[in-house]
Amino acid sequence: MSPAPDRPLPDDPALRPVPLRSESGVEAEVLPFGATLARLRAPDRAGRLGDVVLALAELADYRGEQPYLGATVGRYANRIAHARFVLDGRRHELPANDGPHHLHGGPGGFARRAWRVREHLAPPGGAGVVLELESPDGDQGYPGALRATARYVLDAAGALTVEYRAECDAPTVVSLANHAYFALDDAGASPVLDQELWLRATRYTPVDAAGIPTGAIEAVAGTPFDFTTPRALGERIAALVPLRGGYDHNFVLDDPGDLAAPAARLRAPRSGRRLTVRTTQPGLQLYTGNFLRGDLRCLGGARPARWSALCLETQSFPNAPNEPRFPSARVEPGRPYHHTTVYELGVE
Repeated sequence: MSPAPDRPLPDDPALRPVPLRSESGVEAEVLPFGATLARLRAPDRAGRLGDVVLALAELADYRGEQPYLGATVGRYANRIAHARFVLDGRRHELPANDGPHHLHGGPGGFARRAWRVREHLAPPGGAGVVLELESPDGDQGYPGALRATARYVLDAAGALTVEYRAECDAPTVVSLANHAYFALDDAGASPVLDQELWLRATRYTPVDAAGIPTGAIEAVAGTPFDFTTPRALGERIAALVPLRGGYDHNFVLDDPGDLAAPAARLRAPRSGRRLTVRTTQPGLQLYTGNFLRGDLRCLGGARPARWSALCLETQSFPNAPNEPRFPSARVEPGRPYHHTTVYELGVE
């Protein structure tokens, strides 16, 4: 797959896409900058190939101010309250970049770095790439030096596997996540509120107005967070507008760590496309693009507005370093961080 003609290659090597293609017809592009999934294309029920994640029209725009489109966020994905945590009795101060809180690893987090292409992969009927990043001790306030890798593999069936690994030389906290914005019908040109979501999650973590978990873990039954049977995203979203503008919540996955058990299924009735997500992570953040403002220039001419895409971010729980009830995000020397998420695309 060659780059789209309406997206010329910049001189910046970190913005030169690595193309991946499956014999199924699914295509992807990965940027070294931010270890970013910069494009994902899949057939609809009529066989027409189309973009299924938000993709900026100009590759140079990935270096600008944009909401982490397709990026690998870290060293810690999501929020850490009051931009600090205590580890082994020592308090670590982080840069605050979301009001008084720390978001997605800070203003100089992994999504804003040029990763190194370490290896190209050639699985049967598909393609892959491994990217690597070195994070020194004290980077954005985090303790310990860290070596992280992001491995993207597109297989013959059209499934995209994203595998994250990290090794440290001192105890630290790590949560890496991919921040793709899915828009299965038209790449962000219209709302996704008619798309139907199922989640393997009977519990979730409530948040305050700033998106910080309260520390509670509550049942989804009887609430707008119950996706244990498929529901349209727009069916109950109005109830959430006063707090966070829509869905922006972490779900506690049942059977965490089981890659064989689907964590989420998304169905787009108009295009017939469907997405199945599998993961070894304990949590999944559902975010319905509440803060998209129509100012992004995306491929195909789309200007995504509120609710024009959604994120299904597999992750450790937000603010876990400050919440002893949450699964630990601690990583130690000799015990590497390792998580895998699989995105399976199909039609019906």
